[in-house]
Amino acid sequence: MKLGNLKGAKGSTKKSKRIGRGQATGQGVTAGRGDKGQHARSGSKRLPWFEGGQMPLQRRLPKHGFSNPDRIEYQVVNLKDLTRIEKAEEITPEVLREAGLIRSSKRPVKLLGEGEFEKKVNVKVHAVSKTAKEKVEKRGGIVTLL
Repeated sequence: MKLGNLKGAKGSTKKSKRIGRGQATGQGVTAGRGDKGQHARSGSKRLPWFEGGQMPLQRRLPKHGFSNPDRIEYQVVNLKDLTRIEKAEEITPEVLREAGLIRSSKRPVKLLGEGEFEKKVNVKVHAVSKTAKEKVEKRGGIVTLL
């Protein structure tokens, strides 16, 4: 047996319809497109949102919301998450990234005060909550804003 001898199972393949090849085929003249109209013409496209002239859905629905281009989206880290970092004396966005606590060291980081943190560390982040700052400083650490 060779690759050239392979055939599909009986009945698994159909011959394609040869459209527009004369009356005898049953698909001559209009080639299955019906009579006249936009869809009988070549080159006509109907866009997915076109509803036959009816007011389309995306225009019937009200617009709402607003995307503020100046919004700063912080990556949030809680104090309890910092327990995963073992030997770091200074916690920076790069250290947090290596520990898998944030996705990118280029985007701003905010430290929140949920949970307890036992070690004395210096933290460098872009923003910090009041409770997180109090808890870090209570342990003798320093919080620096970048």
